[in-house]
Amino acid sequence: MSDSKYMQLALNLAKKGVGKTSPNPLVGAVVVKNGKIIGTGYHRKAGEEHAELIALKDVGRKIKSATLYVNLEPCCHFGHTPPCTDEIINSGIEKVVCAMIDPNPKVNGKGIESLKRNKIKVEVGLLENEAKNLNEIYIKYITSGLPFVILKWASTLDGKIATLEGDSKWISNEESRKLAHKLRSQVDAVLVGVETVIKDNPELGTRLVRGKNPIKIILDTKGRIPLDSEIVSNAGSQRTILATVCAKKENFKNTGLELWKLRENKNGQVDLLEFLKKAGENKISSILVEGGQKVLTSFMKVKLADKIYCFMAPKIIGRGLETFGNLAVSKISDSFELKDSEIKKIEDNVLITGYPVWRN
Repeated sequence: MSDSKYMQLALNLAKKGVGKTSPNPLVGAVVVKNGKIIGTGYHRKAGEEHAELIALKDVGRKIKSATLYVNLEPCCHFGHTPPCTDEIINSGIEKVVCAMIDPNPKVNGKGIESLKRNKIKVEVGLLENEAKNLNEIYIKYITSGLPFVILKWASTLDGKIATLEGDSKWISNEESRKLAHKLRSQVDAVLVGVETVIKDNPELGTRLVRGKNPIKIILDTKGRIPLDSEIVSNAGSQRTILATVCAKKENFKNTGLELWKLRENKNGQVDLLEFLKKAGENKISSILVEGGQKVLTSFMKVKLADKIYCFMAPKIIGRGLETFGNLAVSKISDSFELKDSEIKKIEDNVLITGYPVWRN
């Protein structure tokens, strides 16, 4: 096997931790000696052992002339676990190949320096783009303190997310909905506006797939959420946050809801940047925003979306609720564009993903 294949294996191992390691990164490690894999590991959950330590333990003995492949620079600081660099140095590993430098200010090249000081050869940059894509959530969170924001919606061919009467069940097919539930299980939180709660009374869970339920967040400027809604009814057993400007705490006593009182923006709505800062302080590193129209439009207007998931179904309904409201685009040249977009067919649906390009 080539170096690239060993690193790809490390990346594949790291993917096993998707949805479980937040706010930590996804990391996989492979130990190779004389062309043979002798140890593997991946970070399973925040607070538990790191991938490198698990891979070294998998070897079960002190090793010489072996190479460690890892998709992220080994840490060199004390957290819930001791520094990985110390264990690597003591193990007898001769060479470390890592895909990318850890942008965490506590690491950011210091792990590599520590290894080199102890006569361990280090190579950086193998499958770097793949490694950065895998840890896009971690990179955004650790460098900005803000969650990685994904906007997700399902629309008809003519761009509608509901009929004029508000009916939207179901625009997308079952396989698309399963994938949407899988997305929920992979993020820290799922967010909707209060209008969606009032009209659709969603659960925002992961019933169609096996996986954890995310934190539920409702943007509700004035505290209008119905107390008999599914979300409020389940708030006692699942962390549920009401992001509001003027909701009164006494109105939600004994509901289990966690109230975040936030500043209002110039439109009298929850200030989204302040909200994201608060979420980051609460170690929420990723948020899946599912609508409705006002919420999706608001995130686009203030340029706070990092990724887009658009499920499109081969249906046409004519007049109905558009995906977005007024985005103040008067010319096609001013339209919002996606980079690195991908298109995937899901039975008769199409999934378009990409990253918004924000112009100054």
